[in-house]
Amino acid sequence: MSSLRQDPTSKIYPEPPLCFADHFDRLPDPLLLLIFNRIGDVKALGRCSAASRRFAALVPQVDNAVVRVDCVISDDDPSSSSPAAAARGKPPSPFSHLLRLVYGGIVKPLQALGQFLGPKRSGSGSGSGSASDEDPDQGGVTHHSPTQVLKNFNELRSLRIELPSGELGIDDGLLLKWRADFGSTLDNCVILGASSVVYAEPGCNNDGFCGNGGGNNDPVSGDDNGSIPESFYTNGGLKLRVVWTISSLIAASARHYLLQPIIAEHKTLDSLVLTDADGQGVLCMNRDQLEELRVKPLSASSAAKRTLVPALNMRLWYAPHLELPDGTVLKGATLVAIRPSEQPGAKKEVSDVSWVSAAFEEPFGMAARMLVKRRTYCLEMNSF
Repeated sequence: MSSLRQDPTSKIYPEPPLCFADHFDRLPDPLLLLIFNRIGDVKALGRCSAASRRFAALVPQVDNAVVRVDCVISDDDPSSSSPAAAARGKPPSPFSHLLRLVYGGIVKPLQALGQFLGPKRSGSGSGSGSASDEDPDQGGVTHHSPTQVLKNFNELRSLRIELPSGELGIDDGLLLKWRADFGSTLDNCVILGASSVVYAEPGCNNDGFCGNGGGNNDPVSGDDNGSIPESFYTNGGLKLRVVWTISSLIAASARHYLLQPIIAEHKTLDSLVLTDADGQGVLCMNRDQLEELRVKPLSASSAAKRTLVPALNMRLWYAPHLELPDGTVLKGATLVAIRPSEQPGAKKEVSDVSWVSAAFEEPFGMAARMLVKRRTYCLEMNSF
């Protein structure tokens, strides 16, 4: 009978059921950090840090983070929304339509971008942006800039910031993508554009593009020798490409300028990428470029909050009709490769176009590789 007796100590100090045990306590810190680095997203990491004191101590040690911006706070001011508004009584200049394209489509989104990426302003500032930042009545949401969100991360090596959309408002069907690398100034930029894109329909094979009535023997049609047709200069095609180029460079330089506080605060960074959910533009900085910016301050444009774009050499490739192997057709396909006119000797060694072909993901990487085989046109642009 004594063997059936229960141990009295088990009643006083019962062992916890296995289902209630905290299995994370069994994991070593390096393994937890590996898990947190795989998570990456700062919102998810914030929730993890609120789960326990141990997590709260480990999350700031992650070396990989992704900041997905939900919204931007606009700084619209009707009295200053247009540069022409200040010039009362003056007739519009011949460049007014171009300025409307550039300023109307870029400056306001870039003001909003600056409001979000920049440090939080005090409540005494004017404009709707600061009120939205600090007014709890705005849907009960408090907006924080990436600079504020990342201030508690001490070991960051890889950082990716994703904006909700691209800065450049473009018409439906038009393709415009860019990638820029920066140090203390622009190192290089690649722009891919097309006046329209026709994607292959599901079920089409690689023997040809559905509906074009032909095979894939002539992927580039419209001209045989790779020359730009005369109509490109007369129907506004060249002017449109100039607007694409200037717009992309302004967007890239504005992103670079606004990253200064993050780069200055996180000296352990080896890689920084600022992109957008639309996949329109990508700004990249590697370890050497980040260190260059810390050592050599950037030159800011006097006209706007962006990095000064240096004098540039550009190479342009054009195809009126470009058919890709997967059946996608780009009409008015244009590729522009941009580098500063004056570069250090180490950067001038790369004279090939491999960096151009590798700038975009597929299928647009294939479009770049096809375009660089065509006739090259050289252009120059002054600093702005």
